[in-house]
Amino acid sequence: MGFVWTLDPGIWNFYNHTSLSLHRIYIERNMSERTIYTLQSTVTGQIFEDPGWMLEAPGVATPGLIRAIYGKKQLEAREDRYGLYKFANWLPIRRFLQGSSAPVTYRSQGLAGALGLNDLYITFSGYWPEKGAIMRTCSFKETEAYSVCARLDPAMGKVLVVASAGNTARSFARVCSDNGIPLLLCVPEDNLDALWFDEPVGEHVRLICSRSGGDYYDAIHLSDIAKKHPRFLPEGGARNVARRDGMGTTVLSAVQAIGRIPDYYFQAVGSGTGAIAAWEANLRLIGDGRYGSHKMKLMVSQNAPFTPMYDAWKAGSRSLLPMDDSFARRQVEIILAKVLSNRKPPYGIVGGLYDALVDSAGDILISTNEEALAAARLFEETEGIDLHPAAAVATASLVQAVNDKHIDPRSVIMLNITGGGEERFKKEHQLYYLEPSLVFDIDPDEGEVLRGIEELFG
Repeated sequence: MGFVWTLDPGIWNFYNHTSLSLHRIYIERNMSERTIYTLQSTVTGQIFEDPGWMLEAPGVATPGLIRAIYGKKQLEAREDRYGLYKFANWLPIRRFLQGSSAPVTYRSQGLAGALGLNDLYITFSGYWPEKGAIMRTCSFKETEAYSVCARLDPAMGKVLVVASAGNTARSFARVCSDNGIPLLLCVPEDNLDALWFDEPVGEHVRLICSRSGGDYYDAIHLSDIAKKHPRFLPEGGARNVARRDGMGTTVLSAVQAIGRIPDYYFQAVGSGTGAIAAWEANLRLIGDGRYGSHKMKLMVSQNAPFTPMYDAWKAGSRSLLPMDDSFARRQVEIILAKVLSNRKPPYGIVGGLYDALVDSAGDILISTNEEALAAARLFEETEGIDLHPAAAVATASLVQAVNDKHIDPRSVIMLNITGGGEERFKKEHQLYYLEPSLVFDIDPDEGEVLRGIEELFG
């Protein structure tokens, strides 16, 4: 029958679309509402039960992602007041958490007109109250944080460990702080300016850093050390089905607004997890039967000069090409979109980005800092809101694809704006910054890290 979680929303917080003032909404408990799912290996097709936090298929030697197979084959969305959990039937969760918001999709007039596109739909995750977008961290990383943390069983008594270049850390910190979930964040010291909040973060959220000069990969290395301690639980990144299916709600939002699966999907990628999630959501929607039987072309982009996945893709390689660590760090220092700086993305793994691109007949594009800045200005002029750098990279790639006539202007296009409204949010709210409890060398002593984090959580 599959794995069954009873969804018990109880009381949760809902943010007013115009003021962000906190309101309490009482949702009637319905014990018949349940998420039924099993897990499946993308390597062997094996289906197995989820005891709670499976990140890989048991007994499978070849690296590959696992997927959630949901009991309900058709998308059933709840009311908007449920936030992200309006899509709960396609999320592998055990409870609802406070304060979530779903992505918002609308048909573009301004940017579409400037580019000569007939059917451009923008899926926006961020802060734009007039559109109903009220994510307090201004990033679609909230979609994964609210899904991952809702999958976590508090009875496990574990401290969740998350490595991030910035936006993911901010989202997990906000969600865990608001919902009493112990969290250890691992972030490069040079990215601390991304850890801003509209209210102080709780003491059960702690931050450690790789010293200045390091990058996202160095933060991942810290998290890899931390997960060796029995008290700490790795979030799992792309391997966590809750992270991918949370991010896949962007596509669910789009098909609700459009009424069909888009022809093209544009997004900037650092790990590629969001694009993998979009592909998997597309496959589920084909199985739904009401939104079309085609696969949207994944048009993903990287910020030049840091382009490891682009380089591998254009070389026809399933594996990333060799890269010198020092050279990669220098490239990361140059790029505008620091969140796109993953040196070990799930690109070649079975079920990863390479497979998603091949299956969808997609492509990887690149955008320079200058092109991204120009696209951000164009978006703000035509649509009326500021963009995160990563979203600007995606928009620049769309502009490039249109100018190069690589897409039919009559196509239905989804532009995934993965973050925006941050400048406006910061103007309207007092900000608080999370300071690191410990800062470690780029190549830290493992024992020192383990002793340090153990002391942080008593």
